[in-house]
Amino acid sequence: MSQASQRSAVFLAEMGIAPRWKLRQHADALQDEVQDAAAVDAEVLSEMPAGVPHAAETAHAAPVPSAPQAAAPVVQPAAPVAVPPAVVPAAAAPDDSTAWFDDAPTPAVAAAPAPIRAPASPSQPAAQRPAAPRPPAPPLDDSTAWFDDAPMPAPAPARAPAAAAPAAGPVSDAAIAAMDWPQLQAAVKSCTRCELCHSRKAAVPGRGDLHAQWLVLAAAPSAADEADAAAGGNAGPLSAEAGTLLDNMLKAVDLSTAEGAYIGTLVKCRPTAADGSERAPSADEVAACRPFLDRELELSGARLLLAIGHPAGKGLLGAAARGKVLRYDGRPTVATYHPADLLRRPEDKGKAWADLCLARSAHAGRL
Repeated sequence: MSQASQRSAVFLAEMGIAPRWKLRQHADALQDEVQDAAAVDAEVLSEMPAGVPHAAETAHAAPVPSAPQAAAPVVQPAAPVAVPPAVVPAAAAPDDSTAWFDDAPTPAVAAAPAPIRAPASPSQPAAQRPAAPRPPAPPLDDSTAWFDDAPMPAPAPARAPAAAAPAAGPVSDAAIAAMDWPQLQAAVKSCTRCELCHSRKAAVPGRGDLHAQWLVLAAAPSAADEADAAAGGNAGPLSAEAGTLLDNMLKAVDLSTAEGAYIGTLVKCRPTAADGSERAPSADEVAACRPFLDRELELSGARLLLAIGHPAGKGLLGAAARGKVLRYDGRPTVATYHPADLLRRPEDKGKAWADLCLARSAHAGRL
């Protein structure tokens, strides 16, 4: 090492500043410079008087006051920022001059970095905490001593039987006499005034003009009429072929069920024998349904009754009376053949036509 380099090293050591290290191209040159610096330090120390502390020792001995360590706030770790790699400057040519030192600022003492505390781990949710260990199940006991002291359960009180819903009684004559058409039709469908309500499939209300001049009356609904009513139909009495023939008979005297004629029955349910065949209604059955007929006459205002078939004439008047004008409740009444009988005996249609002409004259007041 040159003498100038040795003086620079001694000066830097006296000032407590490490010697300036320069990057060398080869590791051997660096090692030689380190060894030279150590030799200079040893030579300077040997020449200094005893008892005088060396500046370097003073610098090493004096504790560097550290900055107060304040509790670093818990900071969530930030996303890593990419730092560009440091550019290593090219190696400078060796220079023994110390002119660079005159303008170089004195380096500040670096404060000790505050320790970074690890972020506190969040408290574990209660749902993920391990469940407390369950106490061991008691051993099974086959003893039945517990049963000896167990109280006997009180007998359950007997429940009172549910009160049966009161059965709807038959509609009275006075109630029927105060009904309008919709109420009367509904009362017919739910009638329980005679035993026919137990054997019928459905009751059959009348059909036709509600302000009729003639009330055409059969004895009872047929099997076809009952089947239609049971299926929810509104064909009414005298349907099918017999009803078609009756419509033609009424048309011959300028009447129809749409205007001028209403078709009903003495009894509203189909009477059947024990073998299921049709039969004529009994006197009790006719009497039970008589209030419905009377109300139909009142509501329609009919001025004449045409009884079709022998059972209808007998049930209404007590005897068959073809060819005559009789009276029911002051109204002229004429009996004739049932259309079903005329389909079986077409030769009687002439007689039926004579009966219709008689009824037309009676309605006109000429008889």
